[in-house]
Order: sequence, then structure tokens, then C-alpha cells
Amino acid sequence: MARLRIAAFQMNPVMGDLTGNADAILAARAQAGDCDLLVTPELSLVGYPPEDLVMKPALVEAAEAELQRLAAATASAGPGLLVGTPHRTPQGLHNGYALLEAGRVVAVSTKHDLPNYGVFDEKRVFEPGRLPDPVPFRGVKLGLPICEDMWTAPVARHLARMGAELLIVPNGSPYEIGKEERRLALARARVRETGLALLYVNRTGGQDELVFDGGSFALNPDGTVMARMADWEEGLARLDWSREEGFAPAPIHLPDRGPEEIYHAMLVGLRDYVTRNRFPGVVLGLSGGIDSALSAAIAVDALGPARVWCVMLPSRFTSRESVEDAAACARLLGVRLDTIGIEPGVAALGAMLAPHFAGHPPDLAEENIQSRLRMVTLMALSNRFGHMLVTTGNKSELSVGYATLYGDMAGGYSVLKDAYKTTVFQLARWRNAHRPRLGQGPDGPVMPERVIVKPPTAELRANQRDEDSLPPYDVLDPILEGLVEEELSAAEVAARGFDPETVARVERLLYVAEYKRRQAPPGVKIGPRNFGRDRRYPITNAFRTG
Repeated sequence: MARLRIAAFQMNPVMGDLTGNADAILAARAQAGDCDLLVTPELSLVGYPPEDLVMKPALVEAAEAELQRLAAATASAGPGLLVGTPHRTPQGLHNGYALLEAGRVVAVSTKHDLPNYGVFDEKRVFEPGRLPDPVPFRGVKLGLPICEDMWTAPVARHLARMGAELLIVPNGSPYEIGKEERRLALARARVRETGLALLYVNRTGGQDELVFDGGSFALNPDGTVMARMADWEEGLARLDWSREEGFAPAPIHLPDRGPEEIYHAMLVGLRDYVTRNRFPGVVLGLSGGIDSALSAAIAVDALGPARVWCVMLPSRFTSRESVEDAAACARLLGVRLDTIGIEPGVAALGAMLAPHFAGHPPDLAEENIQSRLRMVTLMALSNRFGHMLVTTGNKSELSVGYATLYGDMAGGYSVLKDAYKTTVFQLARWRNAHRPRLGQGPDGPVMPERVIVKPPTAELRANQRDEDSLPPYDVLDPILEGLVEEELSAAEVAARGFDPETVARVERLLYVAEYKRRQAPPGVKIGPRNFGRDRRYPITNAFRTG
């Protein structure tokens, strides 16, 4: 009876660190012990997605050299290797998956179905491979569809017709809400169509705006989940497969759900961005509001309290409650909190501009001066001490331009960039009641209840409230979801029960704020249409549907 013991390496590769990634694969091979085969994710040697980096000939040459080093290691006792790597043929550069065995590169399968939607633009950098044939390994014919090759039927069906006995699917599948269920449904469709067991190996960790949740799994031909690895964590799973029985039962880790999965996505994205770009820590403005409180909590859970520096930047419009709430947040999180008042700067700029502003009542210009002075102060601290500035705005504000360019939008990374305000409320309540599994922060509440329940305000003028300028968030957010995530017209959104004039106004605000979003920092993608890689709109745009 043909049997394989397979080690699935749910890996968190570092983009462009070819030697480090190869070393991690060799370390996993040593850990795999008596396994026959170690399986790594898509483009595990380079990192995913490599974007235009993979167009550099020097990178492809370095990847080939590291691949040969890995192949040479398989001359010694231990498992063979399946490694994701760029692969050049006379037809061009391909997204490849190499089988290494007995000291050499035995075969390279190439990705046939290149995704070119949403965050993916593989057709820009890779050529599609032909329909792949099965690859023999120790008496078993392996089918190796690469990521998108599993999302449609042709590749898996071709492999089954050509005699494949087991499907091994390497992935660089980014996280978004609800995607785990879609992956599993598609994998089950492929095993039903082919009658073959399937091993799905995904990467984990953060890469700029994308986060990868792992969740690698094994299915038997009847669609039963026989193993599942933990979300968000790098690790190794040993799986026994036989031709007659499929996969033997192995540990099954349940997926995260609801606010927990979103919170972990933000935590992992920020952690890997800060750490891999070699920042000593982060600095952020702690205003006493919910956005900055949640951002600070995520930063502490991602990096630990010693690497998070909070600064309160009060003006004459800052309430006593905000000062108290910021201090309480810092105390609960165990972080450093400094206070730097901005009134001297406001007064100085007021004097500078007085001759030019004479005869005009105070308006948005004076409000934005305050926001920009806060960011000038925070950026000065960042420049002096090296901490990365975390931006604390949310998707609702960014959608409609309720954010100040070169003010509260400034920074190196925006952890809440793809989270609507209603999601911010949900995450804050969840974190006050739960400590995340991967968190380095405290047990118990991380912000006072008052931070969650008080009316949101930018505090840039007396008695200001967000709802003075915007619809209530429980109205605004579903309108935005319809316009942004679903690409509905204003009339279609209004037909869901919203006031047509309100929807038309929100659509106008959404379109005219495009120029601001082009200058926003990167941030964690959690939904199907984030601002940046997913949604690319022209700045100059006269089209309106409402």
C-alpha cells in the first residue's frame, strides 16, 4: 500500500530574504524527522506577493542559487521538499513549485491560472504555465495545483485524468472576512470532482497591507476535514496519507470567528510590518477617543507595552474627560504616556497667519491647523527616536474625507484603515472582554467603558461631534459598504431603505476624497475592497449615480 508521511510547513516567509527563508525551510526539514515530504506555501523561497520585485533578474538568479542549496540538502537522509519559487523557462518567468529529492531539482510545476483581480496582478509579472502533469514521488503521483489553480476546476480535473493520486495545493491566500469558508468550499468541490484527497498549505504572517491567516487543512475524497492548522501561527503538522485510506485523523484547530479573527489580522499585520522594517517601536497620538484607544491596544498586543509610546496632545478644545480617558487607557495597557500641549504652536501659527486671515471667521482652516500640528509633533518624536508613527483613523472617516491630509492621516501604517467605525466599536468591546491568543497585552479591559459609549468627536472646535458633519455611523457604514464593497449605485443603496439625498451626499464625499486616500499610509486589509490594492479609482472623476 502506497503511503506518505507529509510535513505541512505553515510558513511566514520574509519578503526578499531568500537565504533566511531557505534556512527556515531547512530547519523545518530537520524538525520533520522521519517524514517523506516537507510541503511549503506558494513562493515560499521569495515571499508572496513579490510584485515587481520578481522582475529583477538578480532576485531570480539568487532564488535559483538558494533552490540549488536546498536541493543539495536533500542528498542527506530526510524528507524531500516542495518549495515555491520563481521559475524561468523559454516562455518567460513563472510562478513555480519545485520538487527537490536526492540532491537535485526533480521537477518544477508552474501555475496555470494567474489571478488578476482585487489585490492580485500576477499577469503583470508572470507567464501562465501549461496545464501541469502529475509529478512522481516515492511511488505516488502528486498533483500540484498552485493556489488559484484550485479555485477553478480545469487544473485539478486535468491532473486527475493524467493519473494524479493526491492533490497538494501551495497557497499565498490573503485573509479577508469570510474567506476561510470559501476556501474550504472550493477545496471540497475539487475533491468531489476528482475523487482525490487534498492538502492545502497556506502561508501566514503580514506583508505590507496583506495578512495571511494560515489555516492549512487536509481533506479526504469525501470532503471530510482530517486536519487543520491554527490560524495566524507558523508551525509544522505531520500528516499520514495512504492511497487506499486517504489522510489519517490529525489535530483540528478551529478557525477564529467574528471580532477575534479581525483583531488577530490587525495584530499580525502591524507586528510584522513594524518588526520587519526594523522599527524599535511605535508612537501614536492617544486622544481619549475610541480609534486611538483601539489602535494602542492592538499595538500593545502586537509588540508588547515596552515598544508602544503614547502621546496626548491637548488643545483648548480637549475635554477633561478626554484627558482622563487617555490616561486611563495608558494605565490599563501599561504604556508610556507623555503630554505635549499644542496651544503654543496654535498661537504661533495664528500670529503668523493673522494678517492673511483677517476678516474671515474661524473655520475648517483653523481646525486643520490643530490636526497638522499634532502630526508635526508626533513626526518630530518619530524622527528623533525612530519609532514608527501609527495612524489611528478608520475606514468610515477615510471614505468620506473626514480626515486631515498631512494631519491625522500622516504616519507609517494605519491599523484601522479597512475597519468601518461600527467595526471599531465591535472590536473595542471584544478586546475589553477577551485577551487575544497571540496578544502581548494585559488581561481584562484595555479602555474605560466611557471611551466606547461617548459620542465620537474630533475636538477641533467647541462642542463638536462627528454627527454634526456626518450621518450616524450605523447609517453611514452600510451606505459605504454598498457603494464601496458592492459597487452599487446610489439608487440601489437607497432602495435598501436609506434616504436618497443622504446616499447621494455620501457618494459625492466618497469620490471627492479620492485624492486624500492616494496619500494615505498602508494599512491592514480585512474586507473584500480595501482602499489601495483592491479599489483603484481615478482622482479626477465627474461620474455620479446619485
